[in-house]
Amino acid sequence: AMLLLFLNFTMFTIILGIGGWSINSAIDHGFIIGPEFPLPAKFTPLYFPMGNAATGFFVVFALIAAAIGVASAVAGVNHLRHWEDYSLAPAASAATFAWTLTLLALGFACKEIDLRIRNARLRTMEAFIIILSATQLLYIAAIHGASSRR
Repeated sequence: AMLLLFLNFTMFTIILGIGGWSINSAIDHGFIIGPEFPLPAKFTPLYFPMGNAATGFFVVFALIAAAIGVASAVAGVNHLRHWEDYSLAPAASAATFAWTLTLLALGFACKEIDLRIRNARLRTMEAFIIILSATQLLYIAAIHGASSRR
């Protein structure tokens, strides 16, 4: 469980970094809106110039999933440190919540892959989300399985 926890924490942190870059780039290179500028015909607040139509949704949900994933890793470290019944519930619930949000981001990643226009950083984020959807489930199974044997 400790290895999976460290792997998930590292990958969630990398997703936070790439997602932060993506949001910053979208803000810097997105539409310019002001009193003297008319709104573009296809304006959306989730416009990302480096990807396709699914990129905005994917990045937002991946960032939310990564933030909750990092928080679940902190709860997981607390559970691994104490390994009691009272520490299992917060660790398992946070990990399950992070996993469901990761699955939601996985859906948008699949749509983004299907639309095919994206850069290398977004491909890296997609790969990490795909891997995390499996490793987070394995981590949840590991902490539940080990606690039932005890």
